[in-house]
Amino acid sequence: MLTEDRKTLSVERIGQTLWIIFRRSEQMNAMSMQMLDEMAETLAQAMADDAVRAVVLTGSGRAFCAGADLKEVAEAELKPGEPDLLDRVDHAFGLIRNGPKPVVAAVNGLALAGGLEMVMACDLVFAAESAKLGDAHSNFGVFPGAGGAAILPCRIGLNRAKYLLFSGDQIPAREMMDCGLVNRVVPDDELRDTVQTFTDKLADKSPAVLRRMKAVANRAMNVDEAAALAEEMLNLRAHMRSWDFHEGIAAFAEKRKPRFRGY
Repeated sequence: MLTEDRKTLSVERIGQTLWIIFRRSEQMNAMSMQMLDEMAETLAQAMADDAVRAVVLTGSGRAFCAGADLKEVAEAELKPGEPDLLDRVDHAFGLIRNGPKPVVAAVNGLALAGGLEMVMACDLVFAAESAKLGDAHSNFGVFPGAGGAAILPCRIGLNRAKYLLFSGDQIPAREMMDCGLVNRVVPDDELRDTVQTFTDKLADKSPAVLRRMKAVANRAMNVDEAAALAEEMLNLRAHMRSWDFHEGIAAFAEKRKPRFRGY
């Protein structure tokens, strides 16, 4: 295992999985500008590193992420043209959504407001039994800006989304799994091992297939069925020219484990 500590987060490499662990536990891992900068830099490096097959985001202490650091937002004095917190959120979350590798949220505790939006940006969501998720923007008169109002209704349905948005309530992870936002809920002390076992399985898949699947599935949410099917076919035809496609077919015929290269 390789570990690197930064000011607001730790980076751990276990096998071919890169863990990004938020270390602002006293602030409930609220997103500061520095934390977002460090997260974005780490994500960009991970997406460009062929040795990394999956990325996991998780928190320390009682929270996954309690949203933006509102104290910093209130006190910020930015120079004209300098990126603000919203710019940084947009950049970091864009890397999660659009990066070529699977990103898993391991929700260890509270995921509120921007923390919930970060969870929605991830490809898959595993949560501890004690974890709770909620929008919470309305509790402080703040409007969501990274998917709370724009994406949440598509994920869990309009009425459920409005309840979360308007009430600001915290909902147990198991209820959010029933809504479709969380993939799996596990005992608290099994979260890390469960996620690691899953990402180890992803490491055996073709990176080229996962990259294309993620891109096409994401775009399918915004186009009609015919356009989505057409793009899927185009990607299949392109993938059939790849090393990974031919290696997979050969491994199947030879009854052996494939050795994928990601292209």
